[in-house]
Amino acid sequence: MIDGVKPYPKYKESGQQWLGRVPAHWDLKPGHAAFVPRGVKNTGMKEKTVLSLSYGRIKVKPIDKQHGLVPDSYETYQIVNEGNIIIRGTDMQNDHTSLRIGLSRNRGVISSAYLCFETRRSVTPDYGYQILNTFDLTKAIYRYGSGLRQNLDEGEIRRLPIFIPPLDEQAAIVRFLDHANGKIDGFIRAKRKLIGLLHEQKQAIIHRAVTGKDEVRRMKDENGHSSFLLQPSTLPQKPSGIPWLGDIPKHWEVRRVKQVTKILRGKFTHRPRNDPSLYDGPYPFIQTGSVAGAKKFITEYKQTLNDRGLAVSKMFPKGTLCMTIAANIGDVAILDFEACFPDSVVGFVPRSSLDRDFLFFVFRCMKQELLADAPVNTQGNLNVERIGMKGIPFPPLEEQQTITKGIEAETGAFDTAIARTEREITLMQEYRTRLTADVVTGKLDVREAADKLPDPEPASPEAEEPEDETELEEVEG
Repeated sequence: MIDGVKPYPKYKESGQQWLGRVPAHWDLKPGHAAFVPRGVKNTGMKEKTVLSLSYGRIKVKPIDKQHGLVPDSYETYQIVNEGNIIIRGTDMQNDHTSLRIGLSRNRGVISSAYLCFETRRSVTPDYGYQILNTFDLTKAIYRYGSGLRQNLDEGEIRRLPIFIPPLDEQAAIVRFLDHANGKIDGFIRAKRKLIGLLHEQKQAIIHRAVTGKDEVRRMKDENGHSSFLLQPSTLPQKPSGIPWLGDIPKHWEVRRVKQVTKILRGKFTHRPRNDPSLYDGPYPFIQTGSVAGAKKFITEYKQTLNDRGLAVSKMFPKGTLCMTIAANIGDVAILDFEACFPDSVVGFVPRSSLDRDFLFFVFRCMKQELLADAPVNTQGNLNVERIGMKGIPFPPLEEQQTITKGIEAETGAFDTAIARTEREITLMQEYRTRLTADVVTGKLDVREAADKLPDPEPASPEAEEPEDETELEEVEG
């Protein structure tokens, strides 16, 4: 992939500390030499194809995913042409997340909260995207922006110091990076597929344990140390009366969720939810993405509320079992600190007869049941009362705790393998960032390498990314 890649023969100083030297024949110019702001409103609803910026890609947003605070009319949105570059320039002080830049391959409309640029003749759209993408990936873009929450505006993009190679060299750089990214994407897809298979196997173990199909045997070694082993159950069974649960051990009971837990509704009454006057205080605030992204415990947060924000929300205790009832429906995780959360998250505090971790694993197995219970005509939201009426397996407390230990013992190797594979993905993504930055800023000359590349293969279908919660708030809020 990198045969023929080498430094350029001659360099000159760029005058930018983060950029260093650039090839001697490249032009150094302000951003307005390459980027022209568009900002064309969708007056008269000329365009009805809705686009979204998610994880650095501009996607056509299917009608069934246009949920949340959808506007009555898309006339306030801006028209985007194929080849336009979209930038999410908001809140850079508190959200140092890359992938703020996207290149549109479609015509449509997108929220006017974003910046939209087209390129001049001296810069191809693909290379113009790579320039801004490099500012983003290297975090150099965070040197810019103004206001309380450090927002980028069109003027700052127009003043950015940019580097412009000849057009044929721009084409070689784009060709090389497209090829490299194709190889990297293939590697990442294979690793994500492996992670998916590991999760499926882990979930099968959890399901058999919490439904009583397997029982836990406590084993002791010669030193008296205990270990737990899951084996097919030999216990007498009885019908549970619940389709997903099937038969359960005779001595188990079935209880409704509301009988064995205290259900805590999330709260956030203010609209719009992204009102900046509510944030940047001492109170952790989690949303559905925090729950969906947690392994088991929610150990970090990206947002905080101030006293004004707390007044429209509510603090929940550490150890609360959280479930998402909108967006990422049916995901569960446990709070590792006191935090506020909105009405798209529900909390559960088990009674003394129910082990919290056992309930966590039960809810993990109920996700499909919960998804089936979420009516599409209410944006797919789960009904809290219905959750409370759901029946769950209810072994004796000591057995619940033993089952939990058995699950953790049996799935520990899967967790290790998943973590190792996720680390491999992270390292490859870091390699992509470094390679992109080195090529686009001229640290590496890829012209010879690009000439030797085979013709591009048809693009593989992109792996489905989770929704970007920040993007949804800004587009729909």
